[in-house]
Amino acid sequence: MPEPTTDAQPDLLTITEATELLRAPIATLRYWRHLGTGPRSFRLGRRVLYRRDDLHSWIATQQDRDGSGRTSVASAHH
Repeated sequence: MPEPTTDAQPDLLTITEATELLRAPIATLRYWRHLGTGPRSFRLGRRVLYRRDDLHSWIATQQDRDGSGRTSVASAHH
C-alpha cells in the first residue's frame, strides 16, 4: 500500500497560483518576468509556470536583500 502524501500542494504553479502565494497582482508578475527580476519561471507549451521551490527561494532572496527581515514583495509593484 502506498504511503499517503502529506503535501497535497502542486510543485508547479500557474501564474494565478503564484500571484496568490506572493500576494501580488498578475500584472506585477508579468512585469517582473519581462524585466527578468521576478521569480524564475518557464514556459510549458503556452503556459507560464513557476516551481514552488523557486518562489520560496526568490522570497527568501528578497527578504535578505531588504535587510529588515520583512519581504519587499508588496512594495515592489511597478
